[in-house]
Amino acid sequence: MFKKVVLLAVLALALPLAAFADSQIGVSNKGGTVTGNSSSLSLSGSVLISYGSAVGSNLGSVTFTTGAFTSGNAQIGGTLAGGGSFVITGNGSNGVPNGVLFSGTFDSGATWSYTTLKNGTHNYTLTGTLTGSNGVVGTTVQLTVNTGKGFFNGSAALESGDTSLTVPEPGTLSLLGTGLIGLAGAIRRKLSLS
Repeated sequence: MFKKVVLLAVLALALPLAAFADSQIGVSNKGGTVTGNSSSLSLSGSVLISYGSAVGSNLGSVTFTTGAFTSGNAQIGGTLAGGGSFVITGNGSNGVPNGVLFSGTFDSGATWSYTTLKNGTHNYTLTGTLTGSNGVVGTTVQLTVNTGKGFFNGSAALESGDTSLTVPEPGTLSLLGTGLIGLAGAIRRKLSLS
């Protein structure tokens, strides 16, 4: 009975630690051009301006291509199919690694919507969830520059984009697991000597 109580106590202490094993990385980009039609939307020429704690005027780039519209269209907004690509690339400056920092796809249900401002002009926003390799997931919100009183006509300048990535840390979980196995072995040895 004592063994079970000790094991439950150890697990109760360890589980909250496992919940904090993931890390969040905030990413911001600005500029570039969003182009699109009924097939998809894409972003090119957007500059990475922050990645985690690194901040600068040009840390790399952010590009994306969405899946096709499943409802609505590029002018009136709608829902986009999953797929496409979302790539964040660093250029090696200000402590940001050189190369691809994130490569993933849009989950289904990304939305393209517009807001009509008080003066009758429009801003368009792309919002979606992302799935990348090695268990990295994220959400992104990309906001266009005001498109005037007309609707999106195939391209618009991007004002800004914010992406939040959740990166699992399997190393932390491995160390936790190894420590728990060692602790269990020590407790077992102590109990068998008693």
